[in-house]
Amino acid sequence: MKKITYIVILLFPMFLMAQSKTEVTETFLQSFANAFNAHDVKLIMSHMTNDCIFEASAGPDLNGEKFIGQDQVRKAFENVFETFVDAHWGNTRHFVFANRGLSEWVFTGTKTDGTKVEVTGCDLFTFKDGKIFIKNSYRKNRIPKN
Repeated sequence: MKKITYIVILLFPMFLMAQSKTEVTETFLQSFANAFNAHDVKLIMSHMTNDCIFEASAGPDLNGEKFIGQDQVRKAFENVFETFVDAHWGNTRHFVFANRGLSEWVFTGTKTDGTKVEVTGCDLFTFKDGKIFIKNSYRKNRIPKN
């Protein structure tokens, strides 16, 4: 009996690690960026957990407007594509560090009133279960090049 208990104690942590080993990669983050450039909200949301959080870079809250859960986050992204019909994230670079990640990008788009926007920015990510749990966006506004 002691031998079986000893084996279970030794193997149980390895079993748990194998079960939770769903790592996010730079390729996954590029797929997420590609979904944004395709304006494919369904594909975007498939990269995010059910209890996801999107912290926008602007809004009334101290750290930008916060959207919680698939429905709120989906609507926030749909609003971006309604506001910028030609929204594009270029020059992307991605980094992953365990359950955290970073994507750098240059956003370009045209507002519905014709105003051109060019923004350098980044997203800080927290991952859970192989998906994006938190997407926290930051940006630097600038006058677009003509």
